[in-house]
Amino acid sequence: MNKKVFVSGCYDMLHSGHVAFFKEASKYGDLYVGIGSDKTIEQLKNRKTVYSEKERLYMVRSIRYVTEACVNSGSGMLDFLPELDRIRPDVFVVNSDGGSDTKRRICAERGIRYVELQRVPDEGLDARSTTSLRRDVRCHIPYRVDIAGTWIDQPYVSQHGSGWALTVSIEPNHEFIERGGMSTSTRNAARKVWPYELPEYNEEMMARLLFCFENDPENEGHVSGAQDAIGICMSGLNRHFYDGHYWPSRIESCHDERILSWLESHICLVEMFPRRPGCSVVEGKDITPEKVAALTGAAARCWEAIMATDLQRFAEAFRDSFDAQVAMFPAMMQPGVQDHIDRWRDKALAWKMLGAGGGGHLALVVDAIPSQGVIPIKIRRKY
Repeated sequence: MNKKVFVSGCYDMLHSGHVAFFKEASKYGDLYVGIGSDKTIEQLKNRKTVYSEKERLYMVRSIRYVTEACVNSGSGMLDFLPELDRIRPDVFVVNSDGGSDTKRRICAERGIRYVELQRVPDEGLDARSTTSLRRDVRCHIPYRVDIAGTWIDQPYVSQHGSGWALTVSIEPNHEFIERGGMSTSTRNAARKVWPYELPEYNEEMMARLLFCFENDPENEGHVSGAQDAIGICMSGLNRHFYDGHYWPSRIESCHDERILSWLESHICLVEMFPRRPGCSVVEGKDITPEKVAALTGAAARCWEAIMATDLQRFAEAFRDSFDAQVAMFPAMMQPGVQDHIDRWRDKALAWKMLGAGGGGHLALVVDAIPSQGVIPIKIRRKY
């Protein structure tokens, strides 16, 4: 009768290193694998699993070196103890970086042989670990580009006059700088909930969840505008109407391929510099009903021009929206911003800083996307 061998782990993001470990462990006997439950992993690592325990169990059982697998019924770092006592293995195997004196003691108390293996890949393969894979795996959470009406999502602005904010959700085909007006702080919050990509779920509901997650009601102070969460979670082009509240009273979406392709062919981004530490873009703000009306009027005209694919009208409204922002928040124009604008003044039809300004990225409206010096955008489609 073959000896029983037991191993335990999360086996999330299953990779060749796990298979090599199973292969080596199975040399000691029939291999039984304990898998950390979704609940345990979330408690220990403060994140959702990439694959559910049901999927992980299916994949591990399918590996030819594994005799049987189960989901551990315990909790915490020693969640495998009930399975260890039920299976009663002859050998307990761990990777060298997963060993501990506690596990060694547990095995000694039960008369189980304790074996630590070095992490050795099969011939021709690179060494793999879940930690390195997590570091290298590209995040597919989108970025947000605000087109017009920026600041209207703050109640202290929209209380002077209601209106629309326009945003597009763009594919992460470029690693944008932090504090660059691309809603990176909200995107980082999204990554805590969905580490790699947005789930297939109601987009507006996801935006609501993200907005509430980022803005803890117990945390007094600044509330991130809803346009950030909407711009990240809701694909295509969206406009959202604000009337004195944090969440818009209505949202309208455009997924017309002709219009989205037209926008992509006339908007590009330019990297400037991150907003500097200590910079306050709200310092010296001057919000009046007349200035808010200029902002909301420009945003409304911007939407109409986009729907008509009228480039000249779009550029005028785009530029007017930015001028209205700066009129209310002059501190957006930090030293160095004007120099970047001046470099593109003769090459672009219009320009604006993304987000709250103070630095970051410029968005340009152009006749055609230049071949150099700019970052094209790819608007996220609803598949």
